[in-house]
Formats: sequence, structure tokens, C-alpha cells
Amino acid sequence: MDDKHNKIRFPLWSYLNQPLFSRDQKLELNPRRFAYIWRVGLLERCWHKECDAKGPQQH
Repeated sequence: MDDKHNKIRFPLWSYLNQPLFSRDQKLELNPRRFAYIWRVGLLERCWHKECDAKGPQQH
């Protein structure tokens, strides 16, 4: 499979919709740093997600 289909693109919409006046989240203006933080968050969300495709459990 071609790498262009597997590569995660820059999260432009998330970058542009950062909260400007939020005390909870820090505004990240550096696009590379934002993409790094976003990808780490994506990896953490995927890691904690329950997978339903495992099929029946055998004991």
C-alpha cells in the first residue's frame, strides 16, 4: 500500500480552532509542536479505546 494513504495529515482544523482565551488549554502557535502534541494525544486516545473487533474470548 502506498505511504500517502497511511500518513496522518496535519490537523489543520484542530489547529485553527484552538481556544484563544482558555485557562485549561495552552495555545500552541508553532504548527510543528502542535502537530506533535496532537499526534501524541491521538495515540493515547487510540491506546485507551476498547476494541470490539477482537471476537469471542476463549478461555
